[in-house]
Amino acid sequence: MSRLEQLIAELCPNGVEYEKFENVCKYIRGVTYKKTQEVNSEASNARKVLRANNITLSTNELNFDDVKLISRKVKVREDQILRKEDILICAGSGSKEHIGKTAYISEDMDYTFGGFMAVIRCCKELNSRFFFHILTSELFSKHLRNTLNSSTINNLNAEIMNNFRFPLPPLPVQQEIVRILDNFTELTAELTAELTARRKQYEYYRDLLLTFGDEVEWIKLGEIADVTKLAGFEFTEHVRYSDSGKIIALRGLNVKDGRLDLSQVKYIDGSNFQKLSRSKLIIGDMLFTYVGTVGQVALIDKNDTYYLAPNVARIRFAAKSINPNFMRYYFQTNHFVRKQINRYMESSSMKNLTMENIRKFLVPIPPLEEQECIVAILDRFDALCNDLTSGIPAEIEARQKQYEYYRDKLLSFKEVTA
Repeated sequence: MSRLEQLIAELCPNGVEYEKFENVCKYIRGVTYKKTQEVNSEASNARKVLRANNITLSTNELNFDDVKLISRKVKVREDQILRKEDILICAGSGSKEHIGKTAYISEDMDYTFGGFMAVIRCCKELNSRFFFHILTSELFSKHLRNTLNSSTINNLNAEIMNNFRFPLPPLPVQQEIVRILDNFTELTAELTAELTARRKQYEYYRDLLLTFGDEVEWIKLGEIADVTKLAGFEFTEHVRYSDSGKIIALRGLNVKDGRLDLSQVKYIDGSNFQKLSRSKLIIGDMLFTYVGTVGQVALIDKNDTYYLAPNVARIRFAAKSINPNFMRYYFQTNHFVRKQINRYMESSSMKNLTMENIRKFLVPIPPLEEQECIVAILDRFDALCNDLTSGIPAEIEARQKQYEYYRDKLLSFKEVTA
């Protein structure tokens, strides 16, 4: 018999009581401030503010990629400063999928949190780390689905939280469950750290392998490839979106980190394809986002499946001396972004590139054999760092699923009435 089974048999053999949130937790909403109260430098005695984007949805961990700074003149209550064992939660967002995502605060922090965020503080009968696992579980997800789906307001208010009921076993049971589940999350964290290191290593060698000088020929992209986009009139007159079908319109959100992301797609089976022949995509075409998040690339791997949507350019290499995968990797290098993309972006008042400027990109043309050798090396690195069917990402996904299985199993208790 495991330690957890012994504790349950001893302390709650017939089940546990379910408690309402409002009886064991405090729910504290974040600081509201105006855009004009944001500041640009920590030197101005600014206060750091965490927002929804500072919680990574896939891992429920904090990130500090884009922390806002506000003036110390903004009124911040003492209870709006993050403390050790707080649970930070997204309480409002433009998208319901982000509401309820959480992060555990493991140490006191000189940070506050924005108005679309909240902090949960637990009483002494409730282990805050135990409750964090509850909030990432199917039990809480079901509560959100049942309440938010019946509301047009994307707001996790106090009433919704106060009505949430969850199992509250004795503290020793909570602590043992936390120990078990944290073992899973620690392993995932170790794998994630290794993946971050591998990706930095991959990025270094990619940029090193794809650094060229006068030993190779440099040619304008427009001289070796056809660069085009879907014209506005083509889209408005001939494209008809739907949520099902076989023919996919590839938009900017479908082009990410060197590959196609088909998690959110629109179909255009009912469109006038005779008028859209210029936007039909074939194997080997490279996509390039030129509006918004500029410079994302991906290659087409199937015929008769994809068409261009607005805001994505198609680059079709005409010369047989060009390996499209070589160009896909080259377009992702830091020096290409710095010397080519940013160069033309700086001359634009909007965050976009014209087809004319894309055609002006200077690209290196080493011998085809050298291109293929570089691609073979980078393919192995890429699979290790990014392939969800193999390598470290696949291991992380497997561990995450294992954690989710045992979390939901361990947090399922028979309810008894007091």
